[in-house]
Parts: sequence; structure tokens; C-alpha cells
Amino acid sequence: MSPVVKKKKNKFTLPGKYLLMILTGLCVLLMIITFRTDLFEGPLRTVAGYVVVPFQKGIASVGGYLYDRAEEMGRLQDALRENERLQQEIADLTMENAQLQQDRYELENLRSLYGIDEETADYEKTGARVIASDATNWFYSFTIDKGSEDGIGVDMNVIAGGGLVGRVVSVGPNYAHVLSIIADNSNVYGTVLTTSANLLVSGDLQSVMTDGVIRFEQLSDRDDQVRQGDKVVTSDISSKYLPDIPIGYIGSIETAANNMTKYGTITPAVDFQHLQEVLVILETKQQIPEEE
Repeated sequence: MSPVVKKKKNKFTLPGKYLLMILTGLCVLLMIITFRTDLFEGPLRTVAGYVVVPFQKGIASVGGYLYDRAEEMGRLQDALRENERLQQEIADLTMENAQLQQDRYELENLRSLYGIDEETADYEKTGARVIASDATNWFYSFTIDKGSEDGIGVDMNVIAGGGLVGRVVSVGPNYAHVLSIIADNSNVYGTVLTTSANLLVSGDLQSVMTDGVIRFEQLSDRDDQVRQGDKVVTSDISSKYLPDIPIGYIGSIETAANNMTKYGTITPAVDFQHLQEVLVILETKQQIPEEE
């Protein structure tokens, strides 16, 4: 036997707008009847009082409810539009704030470059931008966007911020590679300004990354005149670096095992973790003419 399929009866539904129109018309009709009950006597007036008035109150309540919901929907839509506007305003302000921070950082870089430019005013220089660096966050070697076509040559000194960054080690037509003084294979002779004592500054990437310092040795200071905070600049005896370029400041001093020299740390004058623009001195140590 085949199963009996029962047909579902279609339920009659009346759209809401038509229901509201019917109720409204009925309400109007009952109001007319209420106002005209003075034409009738006794029982009809009583029936109208018990039937029509409560119905009118019900219709008024439904109408008030629908009106309140419509007002709430309007306010909600206004709130959503206002929220969208505020979200866009916040996004615009965030972008503006980021741009202002970038502009301030670049301004500070330019000010520091201007400062070191004034301090080394005797040397001709050209500005360059760092376009590539080593794999770490510390610029122990990097590439700049100037090369031989811009007059850049090997062993030209590179400065930034408060002092010496390093020297050019190779050159292409429109780029150059720079080795900084914090690299492990970098050495530069320095002079303590307060005593004119010479020392050897040795690159130490691990010390820079860990403690923010580079190391020095071979300091002759028998009278203990060198103090923490004394300024160190490049020495006249350096074969690769021009004299009197700031290197940093004495951080700590220890006496060597031979009791003849001292060693210690120097806080670099340059922030080697945030290099963007540098200055290249357009001459080398060998090109400096001797005084007559």
C-alpha cells in the first residue's frame, strides 16, 4: 500500500499593513458611534461605554507602541550613522598621528645630522639614505644610496647623529657598503679629549646588543686622569679615520693585568639601532694635505 500523503492546508495570513488599516477604520467607526450615542437611549449608550471605550484605549496603546518603536528605530539609525562617522574620524586621526610621529622622528634625525655637520664643518660632506642593512636590527654593516657617480670612494668616513658611524668598504655606481665601528672586525684609534691619551676602540656587536657599549683597550692613564663620561674622538694616528670625529663617551674603566694600560667600555655617540640618514665625508685620511 502506498503511504497516504496528507496535504497541508494553507494558513490564511493577513499582511500587517492591511491589519493596521482595518483596525484604524474600525477605531474611527467606533469613535463615530461613541459621539453619536446621544441619539440613542439607555441600553445602547451603556453598551457603547463598555465596548467602544476599552477598544479605543487598546487601539491607542497599539498605536503608541508602534510610534515609540518607530522613534527608537530612527534613533538607532542615527546612532549607527554617528558611530560610523566617529570610526572614520578615529581612523583619520590615527593616520594623522602616525604621520606626525614620523615627521617628528625625521626632524630629530635632521637636527642631529645638522649638529654633527656643524661639529665637522671643516670637511665636505654629502647626505645619503640607508637602503639595506644586515640581518639583525643593529646596523653593523649597511648599504647607502650613493656611489662612485656621487663622488663616494672606499675608506671615506660616515657620520650620523652624534658622531662616527664607520667607513665605506666597497663602492658601486649608485650605492656603497659601509662597515660600522660596532662590527667585530672593526678597529679605530681614539683620543680622550680631557687628557689627549690614545686608546684602541674595538667593535663588539654582542656588547652593543646586550649593554649598548663598545670596548676599548691600550689606554695609558698612569695618573688616573681619565674619568667616566669623558669624550672620545678619532685620533690623529688612525690610518683610516679623519681626526676629531666624536666616537662616544667613557662608560667604565678597568686596569689591565700588566698594570700598564687600562681597558673598558665606551657608550657610542650614535644610535646604531635606528639609522636612516647619514653623512659621507668626501675625503679620506690619505687625501688630507700636510700642514706647511
